[in-house]
Amino acid sequence: MSHNSFGKIFRLTTFGESHGPAIGCVIDGCPPGLEICAEEIERDLERRATGRSRHTSQRKEADAVQVLSGVFEGRTTGTPIALLIENTDARPKDYEAIKSLFRPGHADYSYWKKYGIRDYRGGGRSSARETTMRVAAGAVAKKWLRLEFGIGIHGWLAQLGPIRTDETIDWSAIEENVFFCPNTKLVPELEAFMDKLRKSGDSVGARVNAIARNVPAGWGEPVYGKLDAELAAAMMSINAAKGVEIGSGFASVEQKGTEHRDEITADGFQSNHAGGILGGISSGQDVVVSTAFKPTSSLRIPCRSIDVDGREVEVVTKGRHDPCVGIRATPIVEAMMALVLMDQAMRHRAQVGQA
Repeated sequence: MSHNSFGKIFRLTTFGESHGPAIGCVIDGCPPGLEICAEEIERDLERRATGRSRHTSQRKEADAVQVLSGVFEGRTTGTPIALLIENTDARPKDYEAIKSLFRPGHADYSYWKKYGIRDYRGGGRSSARETTMRVAAGAVAKKWLRLEFGIGIHGWLAQLGPIRTDETIDWSAIEENVFFCPNTKLVPELEAFMDKLRKSGDSVGARVNAIARNVPAGWGEPVYGKLDAELAAAMMSINAAKGVEIGSGFASVEQKGTEHRDEITADGFQSNHAGGILGGISSGQDVVVSTAFKPTSSLRIPCRSIDVDGREVEVVTKGRHDPCVGIRATPIVEAMMALVLMDQAMRHRAQVGQA
């Protein structure tokens, strides 16, 4: 199995490469009757797009969505939804110099070891360009979840390098800046930090958090289909993801049981250290996920590596790259959360006979 598909009932399959002619996806299992159009999907894609500011890759893709099937007269038909996006600003020649070299920190070496062949054009299938289709499918899932259950999914940049951004959260501020930062006062500091970083030629990591509100209690499976396990797998499938926390996450290590356990009264839960999931099943509280992203490995600063013949070489990566992939990751995290929740909702409905 090549594992280019995600989900059990609401299932997404993506295809295409970073600098190929197009990327696309097939969404199977979407219920009929959902109103959806390309413009709605493109609004979410614009949030993820490169070239929105000087702090991201300057690749400028149109990301115009073609709906090839599964939608008739503006509504889903229940049949597979095929979406296609042409790559309009691909520059494969930028990577000619490294076609026989392995970029440290990238999937070049591991892909070559697995397949015996590699697409050196910006990483090919391993490029974050693939996440465009996740966001497209996530737009469908988010709308269905909102209409069926009133579920709202909201992500934000919680940390960029050493700068924590969410000690206070202004939800209205998140969409008003290119960082998805919930604290407007910190945006100038983030700007200055990224300007200095970009001039140095280096990169930095980030943390992106997401919350899903109004998730009904009872979604998820008790053993091998745990909601938190599937959320973790979904987040770790995103390019450059290196860590996932549910609720208090690793902070739980320092907490005592009397602090971590979420006491329940007649008024409901008194805290949410569990992140809205108990025993792998949603508790009816907010579902909270945090994902850590590593620093970008494509740098103009020389580093040591080897070529396909095992000879030591010096690698300098040219082209257009994000100095911090986490800046554009918020819509991707939201999309993966939506895909998991919609799939779990449909699995729950199939198991118990009701939503």
